[in-house]
Amino acid sequence: MKNVRIERVGGVKSSDSNPPVDVSEYYPVAGRVILHVDMNAFYCSVHEAEEPELYKGRATAVAGSSELRKGVIVTCSYTARGRGISTGMVVHQALKKCPDLIVIRPDFHLYRKYSRAFMQIAYSYTPQLEATSIDECYLDITGSKQFGTPVEIAEQMQQRIRDELGLPCSIGIAPNKLLAKMASDLKKPNGISILRMRDVPRILWHRPCNEMFGIGRKTAEKLKKLGIDTIGQLAKSDEKMLTDLFGINGAWLKNSANGIHHSPVVAEREANKSIGHTTTLPADVEEIHDIHRVFLNISDQVARRLRKHEMLSQGIQITIRTPDMKTITRSHMMDTPTEDAAVIYREACQLFAKHWGSGKPVRMLGITLQSLIPREESAVQMDLFEYEQKPKKESLIRIMDELRDKFGENAVVTAGMLGDDPSTLLRNHKVRGTSLQKDNLQSLD
Repeated sequence: MKNVRIERVGGVKSSDSNPPVDVSEYYPVAGRVILHVDMNAFYCSVHEAEEPELYKGRATAVAGSSELRKGVIVTCSYTARGRGISTGMVVHQALKKCPDLIVIRPDFHLYRKYSRAFMQIAYSYTPQLEATSIDECYLDITGSKQFGTPVEIAEQMQQRIRDELGLPCSIGIAPNKLLAKMASDLKKPNGISILRMRDVPRILWHRPCNEMFGIGRKTAEKLKKLGIDTIGQLAKSDEKMLTDLFGINGAWLKNSANGIHHSPVVAEREANKSIGHTTTLPADVEEIHDIHRVFLNISDQVARRLRKHEMLSQGIQITIRTPDMKTITRSHMMDTPTEDAAVIYREACQLFAKHWGSGKPVRMLGITLQSLIPREESAVQMDLFEYEQKPKKESLIRIMDELRDKFGENAVVTAGMLGDDPSTLLRNHKVRGTSLQKDNLQSLD
């Protein structure tokens, strides 16, 4: 298989010259087989797949505000990484380091198109698929023996994603989600790695704690002060000491360092307990009308996703991140379940005014809809005016959704989304946000 590396820990594929392999031998009698599919340099790879004559083999980076030279690089190609470019670098610094770097504006409509396509390929092997972001997902393939051994399934999936979409990906194979995630990081790009419980001491324990998925910079610094520098040292640490310092997360830390993780793959139909989106702004924003424009844009997006899932939201949470990277969240329950972007926008603005106010700069804003219920199970009380107007409004929203499905997200926009402000600066260049919403990712920081 071209350009694919496989890190094997046991296991041999059958061939024409060998007896057929008993596939069941490659699946545990008790336990699970989990894959983690991680698209490599996803945004840049999508642009390369779309326009290989412009971007193939070039140093490219996706950033939100290249003309202001203050935009932050969201991702970069492996060629760019080899030239010293990294995620989070400011555009003008990256251009100094790599003058021939091609900076590309994000196209989230295009990314979602490719995201749906690669997940559809993955879904064809098992319905037990949990999407954690636009470019990665977990799969429980315990019941997918009909497609072959776990390695064969990973090889088939990887090859199909390469052949059908022109995208590279790395796949981790493990008995749980934590180890599958860690395994997918072992070989990039185009790697397939197996990480079993008995391999944890040999493969993971010599690594620094901040390489363990779920351990952020602050937690790693706290561990370092305790003399715990490596995952192996963490695995052997006293659990009571960890619990005294980190609370209930102390046990999680020790278990994770030993490869123990019990969280199941939650299929998409079960995962819609919340729907959210965050937008990192090209520059700090403090004017209240600019903040309202950003919330309007995000409200439109999350409401549309809510309607696609035929759900209503009973709760709303806003996320605010400051220029010094401090993050706060504030939430409340709404009087009536809704799918209406206007209601979501109003509630978000009220939460912001109550808990943050104007005049203080923000770098990122987000909205998460919570306590979701199926639309058909809701009983929404309406007054007489709402009763008369609601069918007309719902019909208009359906038409707008259909136009966007057919012609793209920018086919229909409201008047409030037009103009020279942070959110519309992005929208006018076919961008609906500059950061990646990563739901269900565990972090201690």
